[in-house]
Amino acid sequence: MKTAEIKQRWLDYFEANGHVVVPSASVISSDPSILFNIAGMVQFIPYLTGREPAPFNRATSVQKCVRTGDIEEVGKTTRHGTFFQMNGNFSFGDYFKREAISFAWGLLTNPVAEGGLGFDADLLWATVHEDDLETIDMWLEETSIPRERIQSRGNEDNFWHTGQPGPGGYCSEIYFDRGPGYGVEGGPVADEDRYIEIWNLVFMEFELSEVRSKVDFDIAGELPAKNIDTGMGLERVAFLLQGVENMYEIDEVFPVIEVASRLSGHAYGEDHDADVQMRVVADHVRSSLIIIGDGVRPGNEGRGYILRRLLRRAVRAMRLLSVKDEVLPELLPVSMQAMKLSYPELETDFDRISRIAYAEEKAFLRTLESGTQLFTTAAESLTGSDRTLSGDVAFALHDTHGFPIDLTLEMAAEHGVSVDEAGFRTLMEEQRTRAKADAKAKKGGGHADLSAYSALLDDGASEFVGYDRLEADSRIRGIVADGIAQEVLTVGQSADVILDLTPFYAESGGQRADIGQIRGHGFTAQVSDVQNPIKGLPAHRVEVIDGEIRVGDEVLAVVDHDHRFQGSQAHTATHLVHAALREILGDHAVQAGSMNQPGYMRFDYSFPEAPSTQMRAEIEDVANLAVRSNYDVGTEYLPFEEARKSGAMALFGEKYPNIVRVVDIGGPFSRELCGGTHVGASSEVGPISVLSEASVGSGVRRIEAAVGMDAFRSLAAERTIVSSLSEMLKVPGTDVPERVSDLMGRLKDAEKEIARLNSQQLLSKAGSFLDQAQTVGSTLFVVAELGEVANGGDIRTIVTDLRARVSDRAAVVLGIGTSGSKPVVVIGTTEGARTDGLQAGKLVSLACGELGGGGGGKPDLAQGGGSDSTAIPAAITAVKAALQ
Repeated sequence: MKTAEIKQRWLDYFEANGHVVVPSASVISSDPSILFNIAGMVQFIPYLTGREPAPFNRATSVQKCVRTGDIEEVGKTTRHGTFFQMNGNFSFGDYFKREAISFAWGLLTNPVAEGGLGFDADLLWATVHEDDLETIDMWLEETSIPRERIQSRGNEDNFWHTGQPGPGGYCSEIYFDRGPGYGVEGGPVADEDRYIEIWNLVFMEFELSEVRSKVDFDIAGELPAKNIDTGMGLERVAFLLQGVENMYEIDEVFPVIEVASRLSGHAYGEDHDADVQMRVVADHVRSSLIIIGDGVRPGNEGRGYILRRLLRRAVRAMRLLSVKDEVLPELLPVSMQAMKLSYPELETDFDRISRIAYAEEKAFLRTLESGTQLFTTAAESLTGSDRTLSGDVAFALHDTHGFPIDLTLEMAAEHGVSVDEAGFRTLMEEQRTRAKADAKAKKGGGHADLSAYSALLDDGASEFVGYDRLEADSRIRGIVADGIAQEVLTVGQSADVILDLTPFYAESGGQRADIGQIRGHGFTAQVSDVQNPIKGLPAHRVEVIDGEIRVGDEVLAVVDHDHRFQGSQAHTATHLVHAALREILGDHAVQAGSMNQPGYMRFDYSFPEAPSTQMRAEIEDVANLAVRSNYDVGTEYLPFEEARKSGAMALFGEKYPNIVRVVDIGGPFSRELCGGTHVGASSEVGPISVLSEASVGSGVRRIEAAVGMDAFRSLAAERTIVSSLSEMLKVPGTDVPERVSDLMGRLKDAEKEIARLNSQQLLSKAGSFLDQAQTVGSTLFVVAELGEVANGGDIRTIVTDLRARVSDRAAVVLGIGTSGSKPVVVIGTTEGARTDGLQAGKLVSLACGELGGGGGGKPDLAQGGGSDSTAIPAAITAVKAALQ
């Protein structure tokens, strides 16, 4: 049974049993403190915790998940994987333990012909919490499982909580017996390799008041509404039903292993080390495919860093299998073909996905060259009996050049040196500690106690009426200051004010929030920002200007009309520019983010290269022609899938509700899912003036534009600049570019001539430096103190000239000077000196140590610098001492 069929059977079964089928959320977590969704329950957390009312009593989903905490273990065991799919069924105050057990048993044991999975009931075991005696009775009453195949376990295995005060409850897990060939008799408590967990039923029934550890917590009482959260690992069930040994051999993964085997010449299953690398490749390619598909791009932090690491580990694994060429063009299409039954969008979007992945591989292969040079220099500098590469170098290779430690170890073995792995691990741990501290700080800062807001939401969501009006009579439902509910707010105080209905737009979808005032009898408060701490509850950040505000006061909420209009201009302009980009560059110019505020818009989009000057002009023209065309700007509400089928564009990685708002500009010209505010017709946008277009990351570009009066002012400022240049250069405005280009050419020629004269002047001093040369031991030591120079290139020129003049001797030439008050040193060695063991790279390191800096290079020529120019004499002395 194919994995996609198991997924569909799950959804069909629970839909037939009254559950609403909820599409998988993006693998990207909506919680900014978490990079990826790591469990099937994530999109239902607000309903399970009671923060938001559930729109349904029963739900089911198959959630895309990514876990990277143990990425180094991937492939080494067959249990670890980064991307996986979690089947879940959920009850929000509806059914509880008995029904959850019955549903699970029915799907597992019903015959395949009747829509079930066809597991042999005699091979299934269950575990329960040791204190949850009623669940044992329910297993015996609802299923055919005998009492001897129900085992009791403690908090470590069969109690679920979040690690914080809040909901928790007993678990009951279902295991499959793989047979005596996989381990000892005795059920899950005896051997979890033989008895594989396939389904976990979580019974959320308690309120925990304090949580000290996984097994140590206090139960305050029972929850008012009891919930069900279950999870079945799709890949785990797939390998059991497909009769293979592990998740790497299922139909959605193994085809990549087959290609890796063909490319490398290693037969899978014959060599453990090669098998590990092929499993790494299959897992990481598949995970990268999904992550890019949901809108992530390689980067240096956050999700982008994780994606970059996965792609580079896949490429590195193929290198360890002796495949040195580009491999992703061979591997990624195979993974897509294997996954498209479950996720058809991977095929339709594969052009974008593949371009991102292939560009990252090319970049890594270039990085490998620079990293290899650093490694080689460091390895060749090792002398004596201790040939150990420092942890600092290994960490630099990992952190700067993206070298996994095992790649460094492989290269070290080839060079006959060892690596200070302990030092490397220490630095890595320090980095992880800093990262965890940063994440904790972000989590604390971005997720203050929301209980005050949750209490307000219990009385219902606030109504947004700002699409139709900018003023509204309302009532103050609550005041929250620093996470604590207040009753009154006085002059000069700031806090979040919650209204029962509001015309203020809360920041969302790239559009900045409205500003304005909240007025009442005897008071005025200035609104500076509006955010959504909890969905459905816009919080108005106010400062009281006069009087005092109390909960329950009747108020008039007034949006700043001009601010809203200019913000709406910018948002509509963003849609027009997006449509223009796709018209000029093609459909693969996909939105990657945006920001709009009064007078300004910024739009990020995927594109592999910089558009030409002509293309940029055409994009601006198309957007402004749309303004002139005076298109109607209309909105309608549609079911999500119907909206997508109608041609409405959605943002990758964004989570949309079942009913979405579609903004239409000029019919087919622009049609997008959008919750923002817009003008009534495109002509109201006014002029759009592109300010800049540039790269902001791998495969992502950003276009910025002024809108409306700001665009007019920008164009007027440019006109003033051109007029001033025209007057200064004594040419018409149309000739200014040509005249400036001519002047720039003449300036470059003059700079080249000055550089030539400087080089001649330096070389004229060569004789004097040779006259002052000293013989140290058996080596001629030539020192060229040059004083202030334009750059390090001047010093390299004199050093290479002097070295050529003494090439018949064992000689070391040291050139040193300052550039911009910073010392720069260049050292060259002749062949005779290198024969005697004198290497330029080592000698530069000695000199730079005195100068308070660092440097390196090849044995024959090396360069470095520092921060302390007063230490130049000490640097010369240190090198001289090394020659003795």
